[in-house]
Amino acid sequence: MASAPLERVAATAANRRAGSCVRSAKLEAVRWHDAEEALTLAEWDDLARSASEPNPFCESWNLLPALAAFARRPVDLLTLRIDGMLCALMPLARSGSYYGYPIRHMANWSHDNLFVGSPLVRHGCEQAFWRALLVWADTHSKGALFLHLDRLAEDGPLFAALSRIAAEETREWAVVQREERALLHSDLAPEAYFECSISSKKRKELRRQHKRLSEEGEVRFERQADADGLDGWIDAFFALEAAGWKGRNGSALANDPHTRDWFGQTLRGAAAQGRLERLTLSLDSAPIAMLANFIAPPGAFSFKTAYDEGYARYSPGVLLQRENLDLLARGDIAWCDSCAAADHPMIERIWREKRAMVRVNVAIGGRLRRALFHHMLRAETARRSRRS
Repeated sequence: MASAPLERVAATAANRRAGSCVRSAKLEAVRWHDAEEALTLAEWDDLARSASEPNPFCESWNLLPALAAFARRPVDLLTLRIDGMLCALMPLARSGSYYGYPIRHMANWSHDNLFVGSPLVRHGCEQAFWRALLVWADTHSKGALFLHLDRLAEDGPLFAALSRIAAEETREWAVVQREERALLHSDLAPEAYFECSISSKKRKELRRQHKRLSEEGEVRFERQADADGLDGWIDAFFALEAAGWKGRNGSALANDPHTRDWFGQTLRGAAAQGRLERLTLSLDSAPIAMLANFIAPPGAFSFKTAYDEGYARYSPGVLLQRENLDLLARGDIAWCDSCAAADHPMIERIWREKRAMVRVNVAIGGRLRRALFHHMLRAETARRSRRS
């Protein structure tokens, strides 16, 4: 086990002015497969439900199977305890390459199917977490030039707290990439939102498509929030996705045993935690569109979807997303992240709001390291400005 504790990160005057009640803080790094020595699943799950920003991709039932399937180099779990209580958790990895350049850095660990990189941080502990993390990174860089934070919500409390701490410490940092993706966030009822989002001409076309689809057989919609029939649902999802373009280009979940096992474990874990919602549109009992949502109040995350391309003329994916608008009627859900690529051709026809996700680089280490980082950051932001 690799352990690197930071004993008693004291509250500073800035903490006290901000009203922080931090008395004793300890940041520890342990290899993820030794996590049971640093925390229990019960306190991890409690942290997830008390986090200032929900992130199902960092919850135990999601992150542990992902690490087992995709971690190709050592990954640490950073945990912050305040007065003994688990108040933050983030997976951290080190790399010798940065977008093709031989630049060593440390970063929040990610994989291809992780769409939010925010750490789990208990509400009210955001500044204490960043302060402790940056002090730890300064003294445990091991040759890393900077800290890279991927896929943070630009309008979230974690990003705001990081900007405040960096300003207080005169620590150089910058957003090096920004993307907007579709978000569902409205006080409107589902039907009213649908009417505002979709033109009358398109709504008429969808009604026609639904009618024509009904002429092919019995059309049925089903929404499930439990584990009943989950294994069969997962197998059907694999088959539906593999039959389409993802299967043809080798990127379907079932094409790789690692992604196949991870997806199954993750959905079973989400269902056990009450975090899974499944939507199915079927024709004569055969699914033609399927969607898995992660429910993490006050948010939700539209995780994976698949549809039968043989019925593309009926827009089954859009018909299913219309049913998904019922999220707006839930009292415990204020918004849903599409987890989709920017400018997604289907979901952005329906969901009108946006969520900005950013990638951030932060200076760490001593004076020389920060001077080198300054020159690298200036070149990177200049390139970004030219591209935009």
